[in-house]
Amino acid sequence: MKEPITTVLFVTGAFVSNACWDDWKQFFEKQGYRTLAPPWPNKDAAAEELRNRQPNPAIAGNRLAELIEYFAEIAANLPEKPILIGHSIGGLITQLLLQRNLGRAGIAIHSVPPQGIITFKLSFLLAGWGPLGFFTPVGESFMMSFKQWQYAFTNGLPIEVQKEGYYKLAIPESKQIVRDTITSVAKVDFKKPHSPLLLISGTADHTIPDSLNYDNYRKYKSGGSITDYKKFPGRTHYVLGQEGWKEVAYYISDWLQEVI
Repeated sequence: MKEPITTVLFVTGAFVSNACWDDWKQFFEKQGYRTLAPPWPNKDAAAEELRNRQPNPAIAGNRLAELIEYFAEIAANLPEKPILIGHSIGGLITQLLLQRNLGRAGIAIHSVPPQGIITFKLSFLLAGWGPLGFFTPVGESFMMSFKQWQYAFTNGLPIEVQKEGYYKLAIPESKQIVRDTITSVAKVDFKKPHSPLLLISGTADHTIPDSLNYDNYRKYKSGGSITDYKKFPGRTHYVLGQEGWKEVAYYISDWLQEVI
């Protein structure tokens, strides 16, 4: 009997189109995996089209609890448990799905941390101030300006890369989704057994400093499940499209071969 093909379920983060996984899908398909990178609810359109709809009340109404259930249903309906690979809020969702035993393994790339893990590092506060939408209506979606994109995602990268990334990927976001990440919806029981988990960070990330990812990793150390951590120098929050992304992808592929 032919062995079933393992599915990699990519979990997109906030502020970006699911097209951020296009190259990653090709990479893992060449490794023999089936891949899925579904858009978030109300985001099934090209980035430019979604920007043209700004402000978007449908996107503004997205909440983290419903988003978790959305990806949980996708994972549960696959023929076998998928490998979960998430970026930013997608990394947080990956951790939460592992809590529910919905993944064969999980990789959280530059992950938003679960509830209770926080930093007061200036870059983190500056990158998050606009998306949190303080003193603005929560019923309006938030669209990151190019200047904000440069700081939060592509800091230090060539201007051509910054512009191309913004045009291809930047989309409106729900302020409520961002706020929900500091509530009990994002709570993780770090002592609960879970499938193998790899947390990846980057030293140049303004939005999610590597110290946050390391603190996230350390919380799991009291449990007995496989939990690993890898820090890559010079990687920004645009890690999925930044030059050298294949180095991260190969590291993940090799790690998967070891743990599953």
